[in-house]
Amino acid sequence: MVHNTSIDDRRTALGADDLATLAANLREQRLFRREQLRRLAAAPAPWRGPRPGRQVAAQAEVRRQLAACARMVLVDVEAALHRMEEGCYGTCHLCRRAIALERLMIVPQARYCGRCQQVRGGDR
Repeated sequence: MVHNTSIDDRRTALGADDLATLAANLREQRLFRREQLRRLAAAPAPWRGPRPGRQVAAQAEVRRQLAACARMVLVDVEAALHRMEEGCYGTCHLCRRAIALERLMIVPQARYCGRCQQVRGGDR
C-alpha cells in the first residue's frame, strides 16, 4: 500500500514549545537578513569610470538582486512575527485553516497552507 501524505495532512496544532521554536527561528532570520543588508550596503561601490567592465557591472547587479531578495524575506519575517504578536500566526491567509507545523518548521514565515500555496503557484 502506498501512503501519500501531503504536508497539509500532518499535525497542525501549534503548542507553546512549537511557537517558541518558530519565534526563535524567525528572530534569527531577521538578524541574518539585517546583517546581510548591512554587508551589502557596505560593499565597495562599483567602479564608476566611463566604461565599467562587465564583471563590475555584473557584481553590482548581483548585489542589487541579493539586497532586494533579503528585503523581501525580511518583510515576510517581520510580518510573521507580527502575526505571532496578534495571535493569528499559523493560519492560512486564503482558506483560514491551520498551516501544518511541518510547513512552518521549513518556512516559518509562510502565509499560506500547502494547498493554497500550490493554487497560488508561488513560493511565498
